[in-house]
Amino acid sequence: MHNLAIALKGKGYEVSGSDDEIFEPSRSRLMQHGLLPSATGWDVGKIHEGLDAVIVGMHARADNPELLKARQLNLKIYSYPEYLYAQSKDKQRVAVAGSHGKTTVTAMVMHVLRFNGIDFDYMAGAQVEGFDTMVRLSDDAKIAVFEGDEYPSSTLDPRPKFHLYHPHIALITGIAWDHINVFPTFDTYVEQFRLFTELIEPGGKLLYYADDPVLECIIKNTDRKDIRKHAYFEHLHYIRDGKTILVTEQNESVEVPFFGCHNMQNVSAALQICRELEITDRQFYEAIGSFRGAARRLQTLAQSKHTHIFLDFAHSPSKVLATVNAVKHQYPSRMLVACLELHTFSSLSENFLGQYSGTMSGADIALIYYNPETIQHKKLAFFKPEVVYRAFGTSNVEVFTDSELLLQKIKTMDLHDKNLLIMTSGNFNGIEFAKMDWIT
Repeated sequence: MHNLAIALKGKGYEVSGSDDEIFEPSRSRLMQHGLLPSATGWDVGKIHEGLDAVIVGMHARADNPELLKARQLNLKIYSYPEYLYAQSKDKQRVAVAGSHGKTTVTAMVMHVLRFNGIDFDYMAGAQVEGFDTMVRLSDDAKIAVFEGDEYPSSTLDPRPKFHLYHPHIALITGIAWDHINVFPTFDTYVEQFRLFTELIEPGGKLLYYADDPVLECIIKNTDRKDIRKHAYFEHLHYIRDGKTILVTEQNESVEVPFFGCHNMQNVSAALQICRELEITDRQFYEAIGSFRGAARRLQTLAQSKHTHIFLDFAHSPSKVLATVNAVKHQYPSRMLVACLELHTFSSLSENFLGQYSGTMSGADIALIYYNPETIQHKKLAFFKPEVVYRAFGTSNVEVFTDSELLLQKIKTMDLHDKNLLIMTSGNFNGIEFAKMDWIT
């Protein structure tokens, strides 16, 4: 939401906002742009008939006093994705959906377009190198690239965000169950992606990963004759001296700074989107060699000749499995220490934990952390560490409920000839791994 506020101020709008908590980096960035509220909390005085629009984020509940007043005054109220669509109705819209990889694919497309000097609007789910904000809205750009999240749009609109974009170019990276607080069954979750295919603009294009059996079933049963469908595969590549080399259709070699089979799927997805946007393969490959990724997507915290420390956003089972296997495959001669925080509603639900079975088997040492207070805050049923051991199903797992004990374990570990992979969508109860002085 703070990125949207900054983007709209940059477009020349007068912007105000409220929240009951404002954390970093949002606080500093809002202050930098003169948008930081003078006080936290809700202020109904900010809601008046002179407003052109009120944009509601997921954090605002139905009984929010500002929202109640906006409804009383009959003001135009948008959810976040609804407003993005309203600002891009006359543009060629791209929506990247899927349970995993959508942030990276979106970031890759953004990088290639920017590298080639093409004007475009965008919304990405993480900070992308070379971009000041995660949102841009303009009057002049003819293209809008949006990351398509399946989470609900707002407290007033339970539709998944990606249902509101109505793309001309839609891409689905793959489907693996997540967000069980919203989608209590796998079938309910899958249905959201089927509905997404029904919301593509007539004459549009649907791109999808060919080796996902759930996606294959959706495509097989999609009876739309007014859109084109195209499957893509993992990009051909090889590893040489620890570097990943893409092999193009022209049999040329392109070294890239990212790795892993999941990223080979991502780069292939980005290539297909860019082709639809009339970017040539040569333009794409010239750009992709300098792509450094999105924040917390196999982000390097430190490295030496014998150790590499990564921070990654992986939290769902499919993401954890892909990320662990990617690092192990890229550095087969090094031991892998994988550290995962269970933080999301799904991962802290005992009924869902079994989905993690075998996901950490590729690590030599697997450290799992969860905070009992987070379970309580999410109003979930408490479970003991033994439940986590059984759920992951491998003997390499050690479970922690105290972040200080976990940190002590990592700090006293000899990381020589080992890689450390830290995976979380949270912050390990305040541990700032990105700011630590790693000695490798």
